[in-house]
Formats: sequence, structure tokens, C-alpha cells
Amino acid sequence: MQAVDTVIRSSLRSEVSLINTIGEHIIGSGGKRLRPALVLLSSGIFGEIKTHQHQLAAIVEFIHTATLLHDDVVDESQLRRGKSTANHLFGNAASVLVGDFLYSRAFQMMVKLQNMRVMEILSEATNIISEGEVLQLLNVHNADVTEQEYLKVIHFKTAKLFEAAARLGAVMGNASNKNENALAHYGMHLGTAFQLIDDVLDLSGNAKQIGKNLGDDLSEGKPTLPLLIAMNRGDATQSTTIRNAIQHGGLDELPAVLAAVKATDALDYVRKLAENEARLGVDGIAHLPNSTNKQVLIDLAEFAVKRDF
Repeated sequence: MQAVDTVIRSSLRSEVSLINTIGEHIIGSGGKRLRPALVLLSSGIFGEIKTHQHQLAAIVEFIHTATLLHDDVVDESQLRRGKSTANHLFGNAASVLVGDFLYSRAFQMMVKLQNMRVMEILSEATNIISEGEVLQLLNVHNADVTEQEYLKVIHFKTAKLFEAAARLGAVMGNASNKNENALAHYGMHLGTAFQLIDDVLDLSGNAKQIGKNLGDDLSEGKPTLPLLIAMNRGDATQSTTIRNAIQHGGLDELPAVLAAVKATDALDYVRKLAENEARLGVDGIAHLPNSTNKQVLIDLAEFAVKRDF
């Protein structure tokens, strides 16, 4: 991962100083680096990790970072990873354009790998992520979103890059089709579990630990799964309160919404769903030979659902 970080910083350089400033702000602000780690872990199951894997892991992180820059503009966010967002510091226009730079730099780096399979996987993933962003936008302030419709957004917007990262590692390790698909399956379920826990933490976490303000999704009118479950399980008053909060956004109703979410055990429901997703992912790689890398993937699935940040 230190080698990947070196690639990230060297590849981020530009003659345009603002690109360097904003890029360093978001890359240097931390983050879990789970997606690039998946590339290395998946590839390492099948052999030695070399320079190409470091490059590919950096590419995946650039794509993820570009989505964050654009997300924060769309959501009008002011806080990420405990620090001011790039759009809050430098403005929306600069954030969007630097996000575009990161996407294009990622594809420049992809071409240098001269691997059409890698291009195919990442171009498809990037397109599906964009579709997920638009789906989420369409769902804002819509209190009638179903659980399945919400999970589709998660699969597109978040889980797809986890899936692609795990698949790419297998591809770079020359894995069989069966093993490539197994790791892609693992990545998809891991990404789903990860996002479900993010939804839980948005309504129950510690702002300092999660690095963003409590209730951010609710303030934007996003109908996350805990809210939908609480609305469906709650009494008439609770359901109406949550529905109004989703439809109008803002945090005026946050205390009442949190009380309804707690009373209906909505967070426990979503946590159990996340645990099941993580279990499905781990079960999918059970046939792979035991190794340190495989064990870390298993541990990573456990971390995804037990974390508090």
C-alpha cells in the first residue's frame, strides 16, 4: 500500500497548481483505501504483487476519488473524513473539473497497462457507477422507494467499484474464470455491506469518528434503508414524521426520526442485512486455498460490518 501511495502521488502531479492542491487535499485526507487494497489482496492470492498491480490499485483509487469530488458537489457537502470538502474550500467548479482530471488521468494510466480486459472492466464499472449516481439523484425526496430499488442504487453506486477492484486483482493474477467470478462476487457483497453500514452510521455514529455530520443523508432528503424500514414498521405518527423528513430534507425532525428508527429496530435490521452480505461474500471465496491474503479478505468483511467509522 505504501508503493500504491507513491504511485498515486507521482501520478497526481500536474502543471496546473490548483489540480495539485485539490488532489493533495482529498488524497492526503486519509480514507480507508479499501478498493486499492482489494486489488492487491485479490491478486496476491494467485502470485507475486508487482508494479502493474500497484498501478492498477492507484487507478481504482483515482476513480473512487473522482466520484467523491463529484458527490460532494451534488450533495453540497461541507465535511468528509473529518475535514472540509474540496468544494467547500475551493468551490464547486474547481471540484468538478479536478474530478474530471482524475477520471481522465486514471484512463491514461489504464492505457499504459496495455490490457484490454482491464479497460473493459473499468470502463463498464465507471459507467455503472454514473448510472447509480443518477438513480440516487432521482430518489432524493422520494419516500416511496422500495428496499429493492434502494439496493439497486447501492449495487450500482458503491458495490460496483468494490466488485471491479476484486475482479481486477484476479485478472492481474491470471486467475481462472471461476476464481475471477468468485472474487468479483466477494467484492460486490463486501461493497453492499460497507454501504449498508454507512447508512447505519449516518443515523447512529459519532460525528468525529465517521468524519461527517450525523444525519447528512437525511438532511439531503436521501431515503436510506434504515429510514425506509422505520417508516414501514412505525406507527402512523412515526411514519409521517420520517416521510416528511425525506420529502423536505433538513434536520428539523432529526430527534424524532432517530427516536422512530430506534423504536422500530431499523438499524438492527440493516446491520443484519449487512452481516448477511458479508457472509455471502466470504462464502463465495471459501474454495480458494488458504493464505494470508484470503484471511485478510475474510477479516475485511468482518471489519466492514463491525466498524464504527
